[in-house]
Amino acid sequence: MTWDWQVFLQDTGGGQTYLDWMLSAWGWTLAVAFLALLIALVFGALVGTIRTLPNHRLSFRLAIGAGHAWVEIFRNVPLLVQIFIWYHVIPALVPALKGLPGFVLVVAALGLFTSARIAEQVRAGIQSLPRGQRYAAMALGMTTAQSYRLVILPMAFRIIIPPLTSESMNIIKNSSVAFAVSVAELTLFALQAQEETSRGIEVYLAVTSLYMVSAFSVNRLMAFVERQVRVPGLIAAGQAGGH
Repeated sequence: MTWDWQVFLQDTGGGQTYLDWMLSAWGWTLAVAFLALLIALVFGALVGTIRTLPNHRLSFRLAIGAGHAWVEIFRNVPLLVQIFIWYHVIPALVPALKGLPGFVLVVAALGLFTSARIAEQVRAGIQSLPRGQRYAAMALGMTTAQSYRLVILPMAFRIIIPPLTSESMNIIKNSSVAFAVSVAELTLFALQAQEETSRGIEVYLAVTSLYMVSAFSVNRLMAFVERQVRVPGLIAAGQAGGH
């Protein structure tokens, strides 16, 4: 068996080489992952925080119930099924969404799916904090919103960086399901390039390497952030039961 890495310099017939195509697909993969992660962080932080509210008010109890439902729905339905629901079902129910490209729908599906996992990590991070943090904020006359914004969440986010690192790496790998709705990311490139060139080993090794480089870069970036914001004496978030 001989390997032919020159395959990436061949013309695809569309005015670009397979290398150009692969790098473009890598860009789409990173775009899907990055935008989905932003959605996941926003909704995950919100839902995770809501689930730790004190339940002495009816409004808080209703919000907590909605947060539990959010996590259970998005966490227990397979990601690929959610993508198909967003692509085929939701636009049929909401006609205004029919014009949206598959890229947008995949980002929404992947972001909300991941938000359920991040919500659990945020909840675990908050609950891992000593109760004295909340009591001290209350003693200073802070409202519930102020205590979360100024005291609880800044501390919680510092200790959940390790599981957030895992989710950031996972979202890059999970972006591969976007090929199912024809988003031009790395997995779709690999499938089509292998079929056109019959050089599956070279193509899949190259694509695998790009996934590994992407995940490793995120790992190193998050490790740097963790070192910069680490609070001495606090337990690691992975020990807080966030997974």
